[in-house]
Amino acid sequence: MTHGCSALPRKPCALSAAVTRGRYRATVRLKHKEEEQTATMAALGEKSVREKEKEKNNKQRKEKQKTDESELLTVPDGWKEPQFMKEDNPRGLLEESSFATLFPKYREAYLKECWPLVQKALGEIFINATLDLIEGSITVSTTKKTFDPYAVIRARDLIKLLARSVPFEQAVRILQDDVACDIIKIGTLVRNRERFVKRRQRLIGPKGSTLKALELLTNCYVLVQGNTVSALGPYSGLKEVRKVVLDTMKNIHPIYNIKTLMIKRELANNPDLRTQSWDRFLPNFRHKSLSKRQKPKKKKVKKEYTPFPPPQPESQVDRELASGEFFLRESEKRRRKMKEIKVKQAEALSRKQEERKKAFIPPKEKPAEKKTKKASTEDKLDIQAIKEKVKKAKNKKLGAPPPKPAAPPADGKKKKSRS
Repeated sequence: MTHGCSALPRKPCALSAAVTRGRYRATVRLKHKEEEQTATMAALGEKSVREKEKEKNNKQRKEKQKTDESELLTVPDGWKEPQFMKEDNPRGLLEESSFATLFPKYREAYLKECWPLVQKALGEIFINATLDLIEGSITVSTTKKTFDPYAVIRARDLIKLLARSVPFEQAVRILQDDVACDIIKIGTLVRNRERFVKRRQRLIGPKGSTLKALELLTNCYVLVQGNTVSALGPYSGLKEVRKVVLDTMKNIHPIYNIKTLMIKRELANNPDLRTQSWDRFLPNFRHKSLSKRQKPKKKKVKKEYTPFPPPQPESQVDRELASGEFFLRESEKRRRKMKEIKVKQAEALSRKQEERKKAFIPPKEKPAEKKTKKASTEDKLDIQAIKEKVKKAKNKKLGAPPPKPAAPPADGKKKKSRS
């Protein structure tokens, strides 16, 4: 018999089959990897192409926008949006809507006076208004005749302004189409109360000059009341007012913003500069940081350093030993304490008595000064000189007759005849 597998018919070995399967799987994995890589490369290429196309489109849009903005027509001066009339909404509103606001106690008397005027103004736009003095609230609501859906919001702003101490003559302007309002809360912007009061006063200015300048530049009515600032005017002006108020509360003086507003007002009048940037004309104020460190008010003087600890304070027992009280009896100690107390009481009593006696001590009178007789005015005045002056003044008067010369003395013959 021959040993080995050459004599038997050949069959596939298990080891060779496993090897072939492993090789096949490896080739399949490689193919999958290549396919994934090609797919990712294609996707990346598509993405990059898409991004490039988007960038081109954005550039083209921006260029178009630039050209369009230059070609845009300017709004003519004095143009107004057409008023919303009843013909625009003939059927009216479907449901009733209302707003309410509270008002402070000190505002009650003024609201009572101007309430008929408020009702008349709101009645023209078909808004119902009620004043509740018990609860301290004002309510506005729409009616069946109300045709303007924005009228109730204007009425809400009106009652808010009235509650914030805005006078009725100014608050009624909110019912116009081109007027809006803004109530800026400034109470929580500054933590320290003293700083808050100073910055609020800075916004008002000396005798209200800063506030008046702001009103003239923005065409708005501005009222600073308590923890709020109420502004009333056109939308562009309200934006500037809010910026100035918030900057003032952030410790930026309002004069800087007022200066920029004045420059902007002059630039707006120039038609050539309307489409250009104004950054080169506007001032750039920088906040100066102080390099010097703030010095404390009270300077603490440092003691000289000594390596030795301070001496230990004497206890009560040590004091008694030093004075000899420690060896005395308790009865003697009590006597000494009572003596000390009585001495202190006597001193206090004497002080009180002296203070009481001070009220009865008469004040020291000043020594009477002897009045010296003043020299008579007649001695000082020269009467003869005054008479001569009066005579000269009479001679100088216009139309006065000349003074008659003194008559000469009579002859001796006439005297004899008379005698």
